[in-house]
Amino acid sequence: MGGRASQRNDIVASAVDLARDGRVVSLDSAARAAGVTKPGLMYHFSTKQDLMMAMVDFVIDGYECDLKARIPGADPARESVESRIHAYVNWACDGDFSAGDLVMLTDPRLHEPLTTRWCERMEPWVAIPDDTPVPKRTRLTAARLIADGIWFETVTTQQLSANDRDRHNDVQAFAHSLIEESQ
Repeated sequence: MGGRASQRNDIVASAVDLARDGRVVSLDSAARAAGVTKPGLMYHFSTKQDLMMAMVDFVIDGYECDLKARIPGADPARESVESRIHAYVNWACDGDFSAGDLVMLTDPRLHEPLTTRWCERMEPWVAIPDDTPVPKRTRLTAARLIADGIWFETVTTQQLSANDRDRHNDVQAFAHSLIEESQ
């Protein structure tokens, strides 16, 4: 059974590579990229949605490894909201991203289920408890939205100039100051 799981992982990794290379991901193209037949791919993923969901999970699994390395306990559920948002800001500002990470969410027929999965997987990192006082919630949300904006700019532009990197560092420091003010 280990071979089947390994083949499944190889198919997903190949499909993510297609997206990251700016190529169209379909069941046919993913099968070709993975070196399997379309029926072989469909043994693991009967629909494009199944494949795309696995791709979202693959990308976020990588994100989570990077995020976990940025917090002391490596478990977002046990960390304070401030610690999680600090980690998220740092990750968004200096993580390694690809435009393909965003592209997989652009299929209009699959947008809702894929973005729902994306949000569910990222929620443990950015969730702010409902009972958080409004001023604190506002600062933490602002820091998170700053991080989201930097992440989006990095994903879409790919190459940041030295001036852009300096600006990001300043904005990152500002986001951290918002978090600190919330404590």
